[in-house]
Order: sequence, then structure tokens, then C-alpha cells
Amino acid sequence: MATERPAEARAPRRRPLQIAAGALGDLLFTTGVLLALLVSYSLWWTDLTATRHAGLASEQLRQGWSAAAPTAPPTDPAGTAAAPPPFEAGGDIGFLHVPAMGPGYQVLIRIGTDEDTLAEGVTGVYTTPYSAAMPWEAQGNFALAAHRDGHGAKFHDLDLLKPGDPLVVETRDRWFVYRVDATLPETSKDDTDVIAPVPTGSPYTAPGRYITLTTCTPVYTSLYRMAVWGSLVREQPMDPDRTPPPELR
Repeated sequence: MATERPAEARAPRRRPLQIAAGALGDLLFTTGVLLALLVSYSLWWTDLTATRHAGLASEQLRQGWSAAAPTAPPTDPAGTAAAPPPFEAGGDIGFLHVPAMGPGYQVLIRIGTDEDTLAEGVTGVYTTPYSAAMPWEAQGNFALAAHRDGHGAKFHDLDLLKPGDPLVVETRDRWFVYRVDATLPETSKDDTDVIAPVPTGSPYTAPGRYITLTTCTPVYTSLYRMAVWGSLVREQPMDPDRTPPPELR
């Protein structure tokens, strides 16, 4: 005859609350994994599509430059490049080259920093709350923004820049070579004065010819803003072969 196991040897019976807690834990874990996969896919997909759009637009801009008759840009009495025709929102004006972010790094420069513009994998020129000065203007701040993650992630490695690094802006008729003077690792995303004509927090105390690059920080968030400031070192006319300045060779 079978003997009954002692009470202490019997398998413990799970209570309904324990079962519910276990099921909830499994559900939360599965949800977390699915969300992580969704975010990863979204970043990858927006990077892919934005890079494709920016590549096509870059090719069209360069083809337009090639089709136009090469001419030396006019200069004003001070020797600086005269302004080209005004660019409207959404217009492409050239390329930003940043050697510190990788060999051959370049990003298309487009007027505007609205969501739709930056989603195209470009760096946008601020038009509000301050209207950025163009590189060829006698003074002002050429302020730019780009996504750090997703949508091409053109400024993902902006934190690699340090004082002394070159920044080169390429337009149809001219190269503008800047030098990084200072960086601001973190500030409020509402701190718009970092792109002022004389940026607040920068080492500059008087008007000049500056460049500012901004993006979100830390990575994969939009909690804060970081900024990189530089000043113009020199500009040089574009030759027919579009020979890059020494900083890009």
C-alpha cells in the first residue's frame, strides 16, 4: 500500500498572487525586449532612409555646381566673398567637413532646423530664434544643428571634437576654414543663447566670424544640448578642380 509523503516533502502549492506576479514579470520582460527591438529598428531605419535622401540631394547639388560655368566669386572691398543670391528655407548651400569625426566625413548643409528638415540626414542652419549669419558675411555666427541618433545621426560623434580641430565649410565658390575654440558638453535644451551672434558661454566677447554646432546629449536622449564653437581662420577661392584645403587632405 502506498504511503503518504510527509507534509514537508510535498511540492509547495503556488498561490494565485504568486502566479499573477510571475505572469506580470514575464509580460514586462517581453514588453521591454520588444520595445528595445522597436527602438533599435527605428534608429536603424531612419538612419538608412535619411542617409539615402541626403546622398541623393548631395549628388544633385554637386551636379548643379558642375553644370554651372566656373567663376571666381566676387569680393567686397574688404576682400571677403560677396554674398550669393539669398537661400530660402530648404535650400542646400554646401557641405560641412569635420575630419575629427572620421576620414571623408561630410554632411549636407540645408537652411532650416525644423523636424522635417533635420530628418533628411542633413545639418540645418538656424533661422530662429537667431538667424544664423552665412560664412561669407562680414561677421556673425554660422549656427548649425543635426541629429545625434537616428535620421542619419550626423552629429553622433560631436563629443569627439576638441579645441584646435578644423571645421571646413564648402560652398560652390569658396572654402571656409574654421578652428574649434571651445566646447560645451551640456546645457539646457532651452539655452538658445549658445547660438547667439556672440554665443553666451563661448570664449568670444565681441562680434566675429564664428561657427556653432549643436546636438542633443546624452546619446539616445534629448534631455540636454551640447555645443561646439569655432572661429574662422581663413577662406580661399574654389579652383576649377575643387582642390580641398590642407585640413582635408
